[in-house]
Amino acid sequence: MTDSTSESSEIDTDFEVGQDNIEGSLGPFGFDIHNPVFVISGLTAVAFVLLTLIFPDQAGAIFLAVRNFATTKLDWLFMIIVNIFVIFCIALIFMPISKVRLGGVDAEPEYSYPAWFAMLFAAGMGIGLLFFGVLEPVYHMNVSGPLSVASPIAADGSIIPENVEAARAMGLAATFYHWGLHGWAVYAIMALALSLFTYNKGLPFSIRSCFYPILGDRVWGWWGHLIDILAVFATLFGLATSLGLGAQQANAGFNFAFGLDISINAQVIIIILVTAVALVSVWRGLDGGVKILSEVNMVVAVLFFLFVLLVGPTLIGLGGFWTGLIAYTKEIIPLSNPFGRSDDAYREGWTAFYWAWWVSWAPFVGMFIARVSRGRTVREFIICVLLIPSLIIFVWMGVFGGIAIEQILTSPETSLVKANVIDSYSPELSLFGMLNELPFTRTASTIAILLALVFFVTSSDSGSLVVDTITAGGKIDAPVPQRIFWCVVEGLIAIVLLIGGGLSALQAGVTATGVPFSILMLLMCYTIFQGLRSEPR
Repeated sequence: MTDSTSESSEIDTDFEVGQDNIEGSLGPFGFDIHNPVFVISGLTAVAFVLLTLIFPDQAGAIFLAVRNFATTKLDWLFMIIVNIFVIFCIALIFMPISKVRLGGVDAEPEYSYPAWFAMLFAAGMGIGLLFFGVLEPVYHMNVSGPLSVASPIAADGSIIPENVEAARAMGLAATFYHWGLHGWAVYAIMALALSLFTYNKGLPFSIRSCFYPILGDRVWGWWGHLIDILAVFATLFGLATSLGLGAQQANAGFNFAFGLDISINAQVIIIILVTAVALVSVWRGLDGGVKILSEVNMVVAVLFFLFVLLVGPTLIGLGGFWTGLIAYTKEIIPLSNPFGRSDDAYREGWTAFYWAWWVSWAPFVGMFIARVSRGRTVREFIICVLLIPSLIIFVWMGVFGGIAIEQILTSPETSLVKANVIDSYSPELSLFGMLNELPFTRTASTIAILLALVFFVTSSDSGSLVVDTITAGGKIDAPVPQRIFWCVVEGLIAIVLLIGGGLSALQAGVTATGVPFSILMLLMCYTIFQGLRSEPR
């Protein structure tokens, strides 16, 4: 115990020396200049926007090449790394070091269990639930990629009864795999590292702090700068992907409900308008803006879910959850095998992209989870972060996916979900195809559009605050002009990615930053273990 205390004190002393090296200074326009991190990140982001606008065709070709290389050549790497995250988290639960309390032995939780669970759910709930909640279960149900389960829909559009149950289960299981334990293990690693080295070791609330056991005092120099810069771009491209998907979803909703044309121009206008609203929220700060919008977001999401569950076929929706959960439990190991029976298109087109997306969101969501988890033991933290949000998302995906699959299997010739996902593949219209077969379609579609826009705003404003914190050296109260700058940059990156190649460009941005950052997060497993070993229990 004495050795542990002494090592922890040594880190605290080193922090006092290193803190002088990362303090920023107020520069032009009131920006908090944090050594090279803000300058390099800001200038590179602006240059990326300008070059993509000036050379959109060339940029589109580059984006496509990057996406294809990362997903076709490195899919196995993503899968192995994320599998290690899951195994490491589960192993920690059973180790004695899991008794360590985040914040020290005397730390008390700041939030009750219900409040903490609600914030964990809000942290990872984004536009993806709306965009993929119907699309992905239906797609995987119809395509034989996940573990070679045969499609229940014949070439002539008729249903093959003997294939129905296996395909239904696999469609939901493959979806749950992408939204369950593996994804939340990514967030848990980041959040645990930030909590441990901030609350227990007294280091700045920044990504570089997580690498102190490896780099020592070099974490305050260029190695630390590079880590924070990479975290900034991982977050920016992860958020830009969500903003781009949100714009596509909202545009599709306006088209379905009000006849607005689906076009890049319309999506750009939506991004501009929503970014303007996000600017107001960012200007008001965490409590005055982000918190209020997050609460509105939760209320609208719950009401929308209850509407679909109660107005639609309730038992079928709940059955989708149970069917998916059982199949996911049974198939999680085969689905996780990077060299198993799932075909290349499934691993490359879905799993590799998802893991890159989760990794790119890790600084954003991890920082939020860390800020609300002080006082929890490591064991309590990991169990709750892995299980609670996963189960809530399974309920959402199971209900939406289960209802949509039933609509297709009941009326394949008239189902708009089948027309949008299977026949023409218009993924942004999949949700509205499902709503079309429920009562009060116009009302439900309007609520879905509103929810997409609110998700859009909350992702933009809270993401801006996180990037701002990283570039300001871990400060959570950086100047307002700096927050506004990053909010604008996020919107511009989403716009230029849409202009430069649409969904392919969005995926390229995520995978390009996801590869190196996933390797950094793998090193975090080692630093977490070393940090926990030095803590009194």
